Amino acid sequence: MGKIKITDTILRDAHQSLLATRMSYEEMEPMLEKLDEVGYFSLEVWGGATFDACLRFLNEDPWIRLRKIRKKIKKTKLQMLLRGQNLLGYKHYPDDVVDMFVSKSIENGIDIIRIFDALNDVRNMEKSIEVAKREGAHVQGTVVYTISPVHSLDKFVETAKELVNLGSDSICIKDMAGILAPYDAYKLVKKMKEEIDIPIQIHTHYTSGMGSMTCLKAIEAGVDIVDTAISSLALGTSQPPTESIVATLRNTSYDTGLDLTLLAELAQHFREILERHKVNPRLLGVDTRVINYQIPGGMLSNLTSQLQQQNALDKFEEVIKEVPKVREELGYPPLVTPTSQIVGTQAVLNVLTGERYKIIPNEVKLYVKGFYGRPTVPIKEEIKKIIIGDEEPITCRPADLLEPQLEELRSEAAVYLESDEDLLSYALFPQVAVNFFQRRLIEKTKVDPNLVISEDSSFSAYPV
Repeated sequence: MGKIKITDTILRDAHQSLLATRMSYEEMEPMLEKLDEVGYFSLEVWGGATFDACLRFLNEDPWIRLRKIRKKIKKTKLQMLLRGQNLLGYKHYPDDVVDMFVSKSIENGIDIIRIFDALNDVRNMEKSIEVAKREGAHVQGTVVYTISPVHSLDKFVETAKELVNLGSDSICIKDMAGILAPYDAYKLVKKMKEEIDIPIQIHTHYTSGMGSMTCLKAIEAGVDIVDTAISSLALGTSQPPTESIVATLRNTSYDTGLDLTLLAELAQHFREILERHKVNPRLLGVDTRVINYQIPGGMLSNLTSQLQQQNALDKFEEVIKEVPKVREELGYPPLVTPTSQIVGTQAVLNVLTGERYKIIPNEVKLYVKGFYGRPTVPIKEEIKKIIIGDEEPITCRPADLLEPQLEELRSEAAVYLESDEDLLSYALFPQVAVNFFQRRLIEKTKVDPNLVISEDSSFSAYPV
């Protein structure tokens, strides 16, 4: 037993979960120095969808945002979420891109990198862990929590041990769907603490309504750090509220020592942000379907949207029942980006066409071929045959098949690049980055917008 440390997600996951990642730097800036005074273990400020959203929707350079935050927050460690070989994108990137991205993230101000892989395939985390260690960052190896007939406490602990062997400084249990029940959290943390001697952190969402209870049972089992969010951007699909956890632990051996008066002042500022953004009330409620179907909230909304586009919302219940079948047939992948999209899209197509696997998206074929990593259990031969015929899946680390890419990308986008950070933005999100670079150029030079290339033009069309 000992003092519990807190990571607050207000500057990343909280607004990603409730405000579609639309909080701007200007909305954060007034509270940054106060956040630095609280005494958190860390502040999650970057990674996940923030990078894409900055470029795509906020006309902000994510690298400059990070540097500005770092300048204001001097005492508290800054943390980011990284999807292993996927970095902050939705596919595997070559090792040279991973190397430079991780290195530049640390150079620009990140202290702690939480590294995960959708399939818990540690081969997809090796490179980013290696670079983060080399550059002196704190590596938080991550075990993605899910429920299936083939996932067990032993399997999660085994993954955690592999991550310890790769040099992780701490372990995160990542419950992205909010389905980790309190007593299961107790058992999992207790077992990990018995077999692992580095700090353990727990990350959950409030989607199912169990979040605070899950954190409390994890604390009783010996967890060292918990993820929370300032109350005004907590609950629903976000994290448990910081103030509630702090108040619960006061005057106990777990006391966080954090100041509730200062937290209340921060909550007031972010309450005004919440009101300004007019959050969808459904995101603030409890959605127990996540417990019944093991489908994360974000995936439920994605399935609804896909069906709406096809005027087939009446098929929702059929799709919800099809998802677990497809997941089983594809080797029980945890349902988190990008595997949630892969399983969900196939389930929708199976229902809408009236014939299972009549249409198979390319991403499903690539998954079955092994290009996303190793499924939890091998995919049955009859399913493999339906999806990829007689082709044999790869058995190597997927990124071993990718050629270095940085120099080619540097040449492609040379007309826009002002830094290595620009190159990395282009590597992850080419068209989104080009649109951002064009806007930046217009702002800097007041160039006639008609001179800037359109979205579908080639780079050579730009008037140099």
